[in-house]
Amino acid sequence: MSFIDEIKMRARSDKKTIVLPESMDRRVLEAIEIIEKEDFANIILLGNKEEILKNNSDLDLSKIEVIDPNKSILTDELAKILYELRKGKGMTLEEAKHLLTEDFMYFACMLLKMNLADGVVSGACHSSANTLKPALQIIKTKEDAPLVSAFFLMVVPNCEYGENGIFVFGDSGLEQNPNSEKLAAIASLSAESFQLLVQKEPIVALLSHSTMGSAKHADVDKVVEAVRIAKEKYPQYKIDGELQLDAAIVPEIAKSKAPNSEVAGKANVLIFPDLDAGNIGYKLVERLAKAEAYGPLCQGIAKPVNDLSRGCSKEDIVGVVAITAVQAQNNN
Repeated sequence: MSFIDEIKMRARSDKKTIVLPESMDRRVLEAIEIIEKEDFANIILLGNKEEILKNNSDLDLSKIEVIDPNKSILTDELAKILYELRKGKGMTLEEAKHLLTEDFMYFACMLLKMNLADGVVSGACHSSANTLKPALQIIKTKEDAPLVSAFFLMVVPNCEYGENGIFVFGDSGLEQNPNSEKLAAIASLSAESFQLLVQKEPIVALLSHSTMGSAKHADVDKVVEAVRIAKEKYPQYKIDGELQLDAAIVPEIAKSKAPNSEVAGKANVLIFPDLDAGNIGYKLVERLAKAEAYGPLCQGIAKPVNDLSRGCSKEDIVGVVAITAVQAQNNN
């Protein structure tokens, strides 16, 4: 059984309701048809049901729950609650209602906030900022989390590294240039995400262009300090660095470059020093190694909200919905 099939099986054991606000994207509708057939999540689609069915008559979407924020009896009540949440930031009631009816991600997050759904997946045709801004404003950070960050779950075919080719890459979608404190927190959150989704021990490498002092630079110093903080604050996880990528995942290279590290050569959670490295890294692996890349997935947020790459396929959307459902099970 493939990794994503195992995730679907776990999702099916305790079905959750996931909101998809992008009914204007054909890939989303094709993904919903698959999810309905495989029956591992309940879907709420936002949009005009008549138009959706008319424009996509070749798809079997008749049983899907569709809510139109412009017509729903929920809209006025959700607008009042959103206004109360954001009035301190200057939002008016009229602006709250406008957001809910014009930007469906706000409506989706309000459904999640009010426990009318268990998770949200968006981003197929919107930027990460469009997806994550409403989530951070409405859902906010989990009480015990130091920050919200994003990761990709990578499944690399025919790969002996990591957990049989399965890795978490963090942060590859949100934190632009984290300082040492944030980098250490991302390491901890990414280890927790790996443990939840892969159900194996996380082995965390903080990556750099240097291995154990082989280069001197302020960028290296940032990673070294992050490792020190992470080991002190999160001793429950195996965390080490700074490590070059090959030293982190290839046992033979680890023996020569970092022989005393319990992480080197075994890492399955890779923490990138900044968003440039993380974004480039996941896309290289996705395109050149033909890996499945699920994300950007959020961690540290109070309830599951996940982003999609705008280059995603319908299969990617199906996978992220399944992952979101499993995250929601852990949120019970």
